[in-house]
Amino acid sequence: MTTPAVPASRIPEEVHRRRWAILGVLMLSLLIVVLDNSILNVAIKTISTPAPTGLGATQSELEWAINAYTLVFAGLLFTAGLLGDRLGRKLVLLGGLAVFGIGSALAAESGSPTELIVFRAVMGLGAAFVMPATLAVLMNVFERDEQPKAIGIWAGGVGLAIAIGPITGGLLLDHFWWGSVFLINVPIVLLAIALMVWLVPDSRDPNPGRIDPAGVVLSVVGLVLLVYGIIKGGQLADFTDVTVLATIAAGIAVLAAFVVVEKRSDHPSIDITYFQNKVFSAAIAVIALVFFALMGVTFFSVFYTQSVRGYSPLQTGLLMLPLAAAQMIFAPRARLVVDRFGVKATTTGGMLLIAATLAAFASFEADTPIWLLEVVFFLMGTGMAHIMTPTSVVIMQALPREKAGSASALSNTFRQVGGALGIAVLGSVLSASYRSGVEDSLGALPAGLRDTAGESIEATLGIAAKLGARGQALVKPADDAFLHAMHVTALCGSVIALVGAVVVAVFLPGRPKAGQQGEPEQELVVAAE
Repeated sequence: MTTPAVPASRIPEEVHRRRWAILGVLMLSLLIVVLDNSILNVAIKTISTPAPTGLGATQSELEWAINAYTLVFAGLLFTAGLLGDRLGRKLVLLGGLAVFGIGSALAAESGSPTELIVFRAVMGLGAAFVMPATLAVLMNVFERDEQPKAIGIWAGGVGLAIAIGPITGGLLLDHFWWGSVFLINVPIVLLAIALMVWLVPDSRDPNPGRIDPAGVVLSVVGLVLLVYGIIKGGQLADFTDVTVLATIAAGIAVLAAFVVVEKRSDHPSIDITYFQNKVFSAAIAVIALVFFALMGVTFFSVFYTQSVRGYSPLQTGLLMLPLAAAQMIFAPRARLVVDRFGVKATTTGGMLLIAATLAAFASFEADTPIWLLEVVFFLMGTGMAHIMTPTSVVIMQALPREKAGSASALSNTFRQVGGALGIAVLGSVLSASYRSGVEDSLGALPAGLRDTAGESIEATLGIAAKLGARGQALVKPADDAFLHAMHVTALCGSVIALVGAVVVAVFLPGRPKAGQQGEPEQELVVAAE
C-alpha cells in the first residue's frame, strides 16, 4: 500500500516560530469578548438597583441588555467570518476591537436601561468581528497536528476570562460605579490592538464567499422577534397572550424564510449543505444546547447568591472561581481524554455531568452550605471543558483550512444563539414562576406597586426597602418564591442538557479502532489542499 505524501507546510517559518506568542494575542482579544459577559453577570443586581446606584433596570430590561449583545453578535458572526476571509482576518480583528472599545466606553456612560441596551448592541457588533477571526487566525498559524492542542489552550482562555470577569467586576463594583465594568474593556482593547499590529500575520481565503445581506437581515429579525416574544411571555407570566404568541410565530416564520433563502442562494450566509454531515450538525447542536442551559443558570445564580444569600458582587465573583478553574485545568487536557475514550464518550459524559449539576440547583435553599455550590460550579466547569474542546476540534477540522472563518463563525453563531435563547427561555420561566409564587403576598400593596413588585425578586426587595418596617413582611415570601422559581428553571435546564447528551451519544463518533487511526486526518489534509 502506498503511503500518501505529506504536504509541505504552507506556514512561513517566521510565523511558525512566533505561533505561541500569536496565540497569546488572540486569547487577549478573545478575553475581552468573554470578559464582558462574565463581568456583567455580577453587575446584574447592581444595574437593577434604582439610581444613583444603578439604572433601575427591570428583569426584562436586564435580559435585553444581555441579549442585545448576543443577538447582534450571533446575527453578524457568519458575515463577519466571510468578511475576514475576504478582507483579511487581521484587518477585521483590528476593526472589531476598535468598535468593541467604543461601544464599551459608551455603555459605561449610559443614562438609562434603553441606552445601555443600544450600546451593548454596538459592543456585539464589534465582538462579532473579533471572535471568528481569532479562531481563523489560529487555524492558519498552527499545523494540523498542533491544532487540537492550540484549540484546547484557546478554550482554556475562555475559562480564564470567566475566572477574571466576576472577580474584576466585583472589585470594580466595590470601589467604583456600575459603568466601570464596561470601561475596563478600553485599556485591554488598546493593548490588544498594539500587540496585534506587531505580531499577528494577515491571512485570507483565496476564494472567499459573497456577502448575503438578505440572510443577515432575516436571521437578525427572526431571532429578535422570537426572543422578544419569549421574554414578553415571561414578563406577563402568560405565554398564551395574543401578542406573545403572534410575536413568537412571526419570529419562527422569519427564521423559516431565512432557511429557504439560504437553500436557494448561491452565496448563503450559512451553507446549509454543511449540516448534511451528521457529526458536524451534532457538534453544533451540542454547543447550542450546553450554552442554552448554562447561560440561563448563570443569570439566576447571581440573584441567588446576592439577593437570597446576601453576598457582595466581589464575593459572588469569588464563588464562581471553581467554574472557571475547572475549565482552565481541564480544557487543555480534554484532548487526552478524547485520545483514550473517543469524542462520543467524552462529550456524553460532559453533558451528563452538566445535567446533574443543573439538577443540583433544584435542591438549593437559603441555608444550603455554600461549599456545595462551589462543588457544583467546579463539576459544571469540568463538564464544559470536556464538551467545548472536542466539539470545537470536530467543527474546525470538518472544513478546509481556507474556510476556517466560516467554521468558527458557525460554531460561535450557534453558541450565541443558544445562550440568547437560554437567557430568554429560562429567564422567562424564572420570571413567570416568580410572579406566580409571590403575587399572593403582594395583595396589601397598591395596584401600581403590586405589578412592579412582581417583576423580580430585586423589584420586590426594592419596594420592601422603601416601605421600611411594613415592607419586611415581603422579604421571606420573595425569597421563597425565588427559590421555587430557581428550582423549576434549573430542572428545565437539566432536561435540555439531557437532550444534548442523547444527541452526542447517537451522532458523534466513538473511539476509532487501531486500524483506523490516522484515516480521518488524511482526509482532512486532502480537504485542506
